[in-house]
Amino acid sequence: MFLLYEYDIFWAFLIISSLIPILVFFISGFLAPSSKGPEKLSSYESGIEPIGDAWLQFRIRYYMFALVFVVFDVETVFLYPWAMSFDVLGVSVFVEALIFVLILIVGLVYAWRKGALEWS
Repeated sequence: MFLLYEYDIFWAFLIISSLIPILVFFISGFLAPSSKGPEKLSSYESGIEPIGDAWLQFRIRYYMFALVFVVFDVETVFLYPWAMSFDVLGVSVFVEALIFVLILIVGLVYAWRKGALEWS
């Protein structure tokens, strides 16, 4: 038998949790009204008539700062459980966490040297 009997509940949950969003997406496509007029195709700005072009270019610096923030925020999420159980895990896990932090520091230094963190 290809599937082990211990994992039947897991596979059933995985299939059901994958099918529900797909079914909801298709059902909403069938039930939603489809009237595409000029009001539906115009951009919405808090109920005010839009002024100018809706497509504005943002500076890439905003995205770079957001990306660096997300990387170090995720680092904190990974390091917090490690710090809470540091005394139980041992030296090998300390070395792995040290390598993880060193890789992030190398990435930060690279972004810093490339000028990605300069605002002006």
